[in-house]
Amino acid sequence: MTFDLRAWCVAQLGSPVSEVLYERVSISSVFGVLLADGREVYVKAREDDGRAVSCLTAQASLAERGFPCPRPLTPVMCADGLAVHAESSLPGGEMLLGTSPDVARRYAAVFASLMALLADVSVPPPLPSPRWARWDHKDPGVWPAIDFLDARDQSVVPSFVVEAASRVRARLLATSLPCVLGHADFEAQNLRWQDGSVLAVHDWDSLAWQPEAALVGAASGAFANFSPPSWVPLESSSAFIEAYQAVRGRAFSVEEMEVAWAGSMWTALHNARWEVLHGDPTPSGDAVREQGAERLRLANA
Repeated sequence: MTFDLRAWCVAQLGSPVSEVLYERVSISSVFGVLLADGREVYVKAREDDGRAVSCLTAQASLAERGFPCPRPLTPVMCADGLAVHAESSLPGGEMLLGTSPDVARRYAAVFASLMALLADVSVPPPLPSPRWARWDHKDPGVWPAIDFLDARDQSVVPSFVVEAASRVRARLLATSLPCVLGHADFEAQNLRWQDGSVLAVHDWDSLAWQPEAALVGAASGAFANFSPPSWVPLESSSAFIEAYQAVRGRAFSVEEMEVAWAGSMWTALHNARWEVLHGDPTPSGDAVREQGAERLRLANA
């Protein structure tokens, strides 16, 4: 579907667009625009799967309480069949790169802070989960139904990836831990840092409703990701999980530790499947081959 950015900005923000500074089209379309009145804002447009209002409400709550994330400037609106909103710009900063345990602990402290704030947010669960985190799907088979992936030749997906995904999903589905609201795309590409502190956390469209330990685990495996994504070393995932508990002031149970380790695997397995289905290099698949057995053991999967 097409989206008339310039008309939307005039109607909803009260100013024409002077310049489009940034444009990215992926799952969501994101536009950074300079308005004629001098404001710099970001406009996001995506297909409305029922998640947008909950995600934006949570984002607004965090911004109001001082968490470093863009502040929504409009509610979610329907435009040209898409869910659209505008948010403030948080320019500057840089990615914090690296996969070491020390880097993991810095990311874990931020994740613990945002999870503590999200615990006080009450919104309808943002379901379905983002596609790379959708181990909780109701579709037949191991993988969630994603048409453009399912249309490709599934025989190229390595058997060890499919087996690991099946075992991880079974372990995660077996837990009775309660679901909470959490960020399901907590990756380097979505954070910016300045002078040693986090400046901005982005991509609040990617909230999920899953057990806390599963969300922590997912972040512990993916925090270093930018393009192309891979997997951090085992000791760095361990450092993340331990640091998260320390900041939150609560030790995980045995069940939670197992769920965290299972959660640390799903994004990498999704990415490993993606790689071969697109004929790309296989950093995630290679990491699954190297680390998968030990992570499965720690997950009791």
